Amino acid sequence: MRLFGLTLLTMIAFAANSVLNRVALAGELIDPASFAVIRLFSGAAVLALIVLTRSGTKPALLTSRRAAGMAALLAYMLGFSFAYVSLDTGVGALVLFGGVQITMFAGALAMRERVPAAKWLGALIAAGGLAWFLWPAPGTGIDPVGASLMGVAALGWGIYSLLGRDARNATAETAANFALAAPVSLLALLAVTPHVTLQGGALAALSGILMSGLGYALWYAILPRLAASTAAIAQLSVPILAAIGGIVLLGEALTARFIIAAIIVLGGIGLSVVAPRMRA
Repeated sequence: MRLFGLTLLTMIAFAANSVLNRVALAGELIDPASFAVIRLFSGAAVLALIVLTRSGTKPALLTSRRAAGMAALLAYMLGFSFAYVSLDTGVGALVLFGGVQITMFAGALAMRERVPAAKWLGALIAAGGLAWFLWPAPGTGIDPVGASLMGVAALGWGIYSLLGRDARNATAETAANFALAAPVSLLALLAVTPHVTLQGGALAALSGILMSGLGYALWYAILPRLAASTAAIAQLSVPILAAIGGIVLLGEALTARFIIAAIIVLGGIGLSVVAPRMRA
């Protein structure tokens, strides 16, 4: 039950990132590159503070594993921010979390992890409900550049999550990834004309400190206790949680379509997690 609570808390943090990013970009409070940069630097700062106040072994910075973690984190952060410039929220979430699920299930198979039939069925039910809820209305075009960028973000987050399953010190590993990725992210500012308001900067910092830095440290901490397939399915709940945030904070309408989709998605997640344990 404690693992379930921590996983739910992490998923809420991930959903909050979507809401904060959506509010900032939709209100033209900040440009996408600056949002990602501030998010990374603020997350790196709070994580470094936590690591420095603790005793114990600090992770090595210059390793092939660290380079992979940094690259995956950058791919997710920058791809996520830039994709939402041209994609509708629903389309972007579908591409992102569908891609994450594919990446992590592929990782589970590559690591020869046994995936029970109930998990496959639950994943298909959850993904189907999510696709039905988020699929754009007929005649709505999808920007191929935006979709490609969100696909890169999905690949990055999926790989980052898989790498986190072997982390020995979750907080230190996350801090090292953020510390290396933050200065490299400054290159993204060359692609835009920076525009940052006080409110936009505050939203990006909040996303970096609480939802990203501390949220990702928690995610790395619980990943070793989750099967890769379970972690992939759990993340399918994030778009639904983000939609709830939109209803509460942005005044979006609560529709019958949303309620039905939430039941399907959460039901699929429940089947994939509970059924194998009941069988065991």
